[in-house]
Amino acid sequence: MAILPFLLAASVASAPLTSAPPAPVHAQSKQSQPRPALWVVNDRDTIIYLFGTFHALDGREEWFDRSVQTAFSASDQLILETLVPKPPVPLAIGRGNLVPVVRGQAPRPVAELAPSSFLGTTKLVMRAGRANGLSTDHGADAVLRDAADRIGKPVGELESFEYQLRMFSTLPPPPAGAAAQAKDPAVSRALGAVLSQLQSAWSRGDIESFAPMLLRMQEQSPEIYETMFVQRNARWANWIAERMKKPGTVFVAVGAGHLSGPDSVQNRLAMLGVRSARVN
Repeated sequence: MAILPFLLAASVASAPLTSAPPAPVHAQSKQSQPRPALWVVNDRDTIIYLFGTFHALDGREEWFDRSVQTAFSASDQLILETLVPKPPVPLAIGRGNLVPVVRGQAPRPVAELAPSSFLGTTKLVMRAGRANGLSTDHGADAVLRDAADRIGKPVGELESFEYQLRMFSTLPPPPAGAAAQAKDPAVSRALGAVLSQLQSAWSRGDIESFAPMLLRMQEQSPEIYETMFVQRNARWANWIAERMKKPGTVFVAVGAGHLSGPDSVQNRLAMLGVRSARVN
């Protein structure tokens, strides 16, 4: 499940994007090579690479090379936020339930879904992304997983797909009127512009361009920010710290927003006494 659409959805639900856009970012030069942000945590016998992904991309840039390719190739295992079932599990929404539909099996409720939850707003965000040529099929997570599958590299997850469904389904509802606002064509265009700006920032490794939106979510939707970022970043940092006790090389890939701002995974690692260093 993509974090970025939920991050944008929270911003849409909290206040009009057109009245408070994120910090401006400069367009990437056509001559420059993409250099998404990459960190490393290591000791005598363990190396853990920490890579910030963008969940939906247009597939035009060759970002999976140089330092990212080197770190990935050297790793014994790929760890993603979650392993989305292949092919994607269709979801049936009805009477307050979010139900994964598995062919040949009876539907099984997974989580209560409030009619006005952020899931509905998120669909509009993703639609704006598709209008700008973005697709999760080209997203960094999908590219990394496909590359690992092709060479038989083990792939693991930091949290289960069912856990993410439950988490997203139980987020607090957006403020009154947010759904109508999100359908405004002007807001849809603003969302598309934000997605393009953030993709450009991600491509050149400008991880802090995600920070203004994180701050906005923290101010406008503190419960959602706590659930989606503070708690999860802390758990993931604990996982990395525990994994450091065993030898080997691991490539951990999570949404770029989790590596930005004061509650980033890197800062959580520092609180545990684990140092990280930027690779590129």
